[in-house]
Amino acid sequence: MPGISLGEFIAAAERNMRSSIIPPGYFQKQTYLQISDVFTATFGRKVWDALNNQTRFWNALRKVEWGTTVGWRNRTDRGVGRSRPVVETGATISNLPTVDVSAYERISSNPRIVASTFGVTVLGQLVSGLEGGMGDNLAVEQEAAARDHIKELNQEILLKGWSAATTAGASGTGVGFDPEGFIRRGDGFRGTTLATSRFFRTGAGTGTWVWRDAGDATPTGSFTDDELLFITSRAGFTSIDDIVEEDGRTVAGLAATSLGPDVYNQTTRTAAAWNAGAVILDNDGTGRNLSINLVDNALRTPRVNGASPDLFITGWDQYDRLTQILQAQQRYSGFEEFVVKVGDEQTLPGTHAGFQIASYRGVPILPDTDAPTSFRTNTAPVTIGSKFYCLDSQYLEIAIAAPTQYIDNRDFFQASGFFLRGLFYTAGELRCFRFNAQAKIEDLNI
Repeated sequence: MPGISLGEFIAAAERNMRSSIIPPGYFQKQTYLQISDVFTATFGRKVWDALNNQTRFWNALRKVEWGTTVGWRNRTDRGVGRSRPVVETGATISNLPTVDVSAYERISSNPRIVASTFGVTVLGQLVSGLEGGMGDNLAVEQEAAARDHIKELNQEILLKGWSAATTAGASGTGVGFDPEGFIRRGDGFRGTTLATSRFFRTGAGTGTWVWRDAGDATPTGSFTDDELLFITSRAGFTSIDDIVEEDGRTVAGLAATSLGPDVYNQTTRTAAAWNAGAVILDNDGTGRNLSINLVDNALRTPRVNGASPDLFITGWDQYDRLTQILQAQQRYSGFEEFVVKVGDEQTLPGTHAGFQIASYRGVPILPDTDAPTSFRTNTAPVTIGSKFYCLDSQYLEIAIAAPTQYIDNRDFFQASGFFLRGLFYTAGELRCFRFNAQAKIEDLNI
């Protein structure tokens, strides 16, 4: 450098380096501003729903207007001797057939109302648009309630028709198995030792059921441990498991004698009479694996009855098991991918070779997370695999008396506070015009 020798420059550099040496422990003696001192977490306005909102069975069934009546009829008998050959001569054998009439069974069911409510505070709504808020609490809850409403409808038409008592209680109380998968508030039920219908009132999960008789009075008696419970009426939509049933089965290893879930105004469900009972392939509460033979039987028996099954409904466990069975029997026939459309739903992509199945023997398969499960009893009821339904959907429909509607309320005086409230409601019913066209396989392992 001009004006300084190389030696002087090196000496100056060494002095600067020695003066910049950091003393031992220097950093440990300092205090630093940390995240927790200055930062408050804020959250984006997007809400990611972690719940399963699929409603496949609801979407698959056709929706129709309610119409002008609440009932329909099934012809259940052709009339004895009304049809026969007539020969040319002979007084006895040439007479015309005896005049007789058909038998008709009257079936009825009123519309059922299902409602879903939500609400937010006015103050919460005011601050929801600020940084860190969800943007519009009312709109977010409204969207969530809309999804929950359809999910509830799907769950109701897939409720199981049977349960069992797990703990006896005082009059009008007790603990039942899987109440959320079996019954809703206002549904009528009875047990194999209870004399009359009772009504579920409060309680959820594994908590105590509190129930009343038809007059809303505390009933005398309660169910006993391991007693079979079954549906006698629904406050909400009738379940497919109520429909596809018959009396006198052995359920979960416990004999139900002549009892079984009622449906609509029908309290007798015997397959030997006018076929108010459906086709049931059960195993008296003992689990067994799904097999091709069982599925073929579920298809064949309704066909013998004159039906044409066109829809399988089951859970993911049985869907996977059927896939594995068919894959083991696979024959390669080139690559081909297809899906089957059912109502507003479509099946998973499948190939005729058997890797993924969209249908079996031309009948589409829809796995639904809400599909009811069988159970068995030991020291306590235990859930086993999903039930497998083989349905003829031409005899099934969702009749809508009032399409889903939205109502909100901002009457602070009525609410006794600054609250914004809303609800969705739907009125309708799941109708079945022919019971022996429907089949189910029970008592399957997971």
